[in-house]
Amino acid sequence: MRGKQIPRRKVAPDQKYNSELVAKLINYIMMDGKKVTARKIVYKAIEEIAKQTKTKGIEGLEQAIENVKPRIEVRSRRVGGSNYQVPTPVSEHRQLTLALRWIIDSARNSRGSKEFYEVLAREIVAAFNKEGNAMKKKEDVKKMADANKAFAQFA
Repeated sequence: MRGKQIPRRKVAPDQKYNSELVAKLINYIMMDGKKVTARKIVYKAIEEIAKQTKTKGIEGLEQAIENVKPRIEVRSRRVGGSNYQVPTPVSEHRQLTLALRWIIDSARNSRGSKEFYEVLAREIVAAFNKEGNAMKKKEDVKKMADANKAFAQFA
């Protein structure tokens, strides 16, 4: 890597569940600085997850994110005038970032006429059951990495 690395900021845990994961989810959902609205959405979604999975809502959320986390991804690498898609392992921090991003994006894209917390809860429950758009995205990334295993020597 080039230059200095910026130290990672520590995210303060949220008020209700005292969890950094929930705080990060709130920050990813927040738009235009409306944190209170994002907090309401996440807390309602966690309550909905608890009803649907019959576990504690926070445990269901953690399991869903663990299911969506990618272990390997492809990165472009320029070697001898041509670009190769090289499979590389994913750091723990990036795994969490990608999992949260994919769950939220798939919830935003499959919105419909329901409230956002319902759609978010449905997507998280789908990830908990190892199905849904976020899991499909993870599978696509894994397939791409498997297809490009021949270029692993360029890593």
